[in-house]
Amino acid sequence: MKIDSGTTAWMLTATALVLLMTPGLAFFYGGMTRAKSVLNMMMMSFVSIITVTIAWVLYGHSLTFTDNGNELVNRFVGGFDALGLQSLVDTATKADGTGMPSLVFSAFQLTFAIITVALISGAIADRAKFGAWVLFSAVWVTIVYFPVAHWVWGNGWLFNLGIEDFAGGTVVHINAGAAALALALVLGKRAGWRKEPMRPHNLTLVLLGAGLLWFGWFGFNAGSELAVDGTAGLAFMNTQIATAVAAGAWLVVEKLRDGHATSLGVASGAVAGLVAITPACGFVDPWAAMVIGLLAGAICAYAVGLKYKLGYDDSLDVVGVHLVGGVIGAVSLGFLAAYPFLEQQGTGLFYGGGLTQLGLQVLGPVAVGAYSFILTWIIAKIIDKVMGFRIGAEEEITGVDITSHAETGYDLGTIHSSGVAAVNGPAPAPASKKVDA
Repeated sequence: MKIDSGTTAWMLTATALVLLMTPGLAFFYGGMTRAKSVLNMMMMSFVSIITVTIAWVLYGHSLTFTDNGNELVNRFVGGFDALGLQSLVDTATKADGTGMPSLVFSAFQLTFAIITVALISGAIADRAKFGAWVLFSAVWVTIVYFPVAHWVWGNGWLFNLGIEDFAGGTVVHINAGAAALALALVLGKRAGWRKEPMRPHNLTLVLLGAGLLWFGWFGFNAGSELAVDGTAGLAFMNTQIATAVAAGAWLVVEKLRDGHATSLGVASGAVAGLVAITPACGFVDPWAAMVIGLLAGAICAYAVGLKYKLGYDDSLDVVGVHLVGGVIGAVSLGFLAAYPFLEQQGTGLFYGGGLTQLGLQVLGPVAVGAYSFILTWIIAKIIDKVMGFRIGAEEEITGVDITSHAETGYDLGTIHSSGVAAVNGPAPAPASKKVDA
C-alpha cells in the first residue's frame, strides 16, 4: 500500500476536526435550550456518534461508496463489498501513492454522517423520548443519509448528472433541515410554545459551541478536497470569509430590526455562513464567498421567524439556518461557480456556464429535501405508533433531564456548601441557648 504522507496527515487532522464539531454542536444546542433540558439535548448529539459509527462500520460505508454491480440500482444505493470495512484494510484511495489509506477516507466520511444526524435533534428539543431518538438516529442514517450521500458523492444519479456539492450543503444541511421540519411536525409544539418564554438558558455555552463549530468546519470544508493543494487552501479561506461576513450581516439585521445586536445573533449568523459556504467553498472566488455569506446572514436572520408565521415549532432553528442556508449555498453555485471540480461539471451563469448548472443546483435541493422530508415523516410516524416519540406532558413540564436521565445540568443546591461535612463528618447540633428570666 503506497500512500502520500502529507495527504494522510492532513486528512487525519481534518477527520478529528470534523468529529469535534459534534461535541461543539452539543454545546451550541445545549446552551440554546432551557436549563431543564440541557443534558438531554447534549446527549442526543453524543449518542448520534455511537449509533452512526456502528451503522457506518457494519454497512454504511458500503452502501454509500461501493458499486453493487447493477447499473440501475447503483444510481440510488451502493453495494455490499465493504461490509464491516474488512475490504478497506491495507488499501489506499489511489494506487499511485498520491492518496491516503482507505480507512482514513472512511473515517472522514463517517464524521459527516454523525453530525448530519445530530443536527436534526435541535428541532425537537425539550420533548423527545431519548430511546425513540436513539432508534430514529439508526434508522434515519440507514434509510435517508446513506442513499443521499451515494446519490451525490458515491456515483449515484445526482453525481452523474453533474450536481456540485463540495462539502455537504445538500448531503448534510438540506438533508438534515428537511428532516428536522418533518420531525418537528410529527412531534408537535412544546407545551407553552408562544405563551411562555423559551429563551436560551446559557449563551456562554452557545458561543463556545459556535466557536468549536467554526474551528472544526475548516476540516469539514478544506478536508473535502481530499488532498493538500490550492483548492484546499481556497476552501479554507472561503470558509473564513463567508462565516465572518454572515455573522456581521446577521448582527446588522438585528440592529436595524430590533435595536440590539446579540450574542445569539452572532453565533447563529456564523453558523448560517458556515452552512451556506459548505457546498461552494472549493468552487468560488473569495469575493463570491463574501456574497454568499452576506446573503446567508441576512436571509437566515429573517428565515428563523418563519416558524411563527407557519406554526411549526422548530426549537433551535434547524430549518431557518440549515435548510435555508444550505439552499442558498447550493443554488448560488449555479451563478457563482468558477472552478469545476469534475470534468463533466460546468461553471456558473456569471462565468458563462449557462442555465444547465443552475438547473442542477436547484434540482439537488428539491430532490434531497423532498426525499428526506417524506422518509423522515414516515420513520417518525412509525416510531411514534410503536413506542411513542414524545415524552408525556408531566415529564415535559418537569424537565426531560430529570425524568429521562435522572440528572440535572446544574446542581445549585451545593452552591453555598462549605464542604466541611464531607471531611469531618456531620456538624454537631447547635447547643440550646439559656434564656434569662
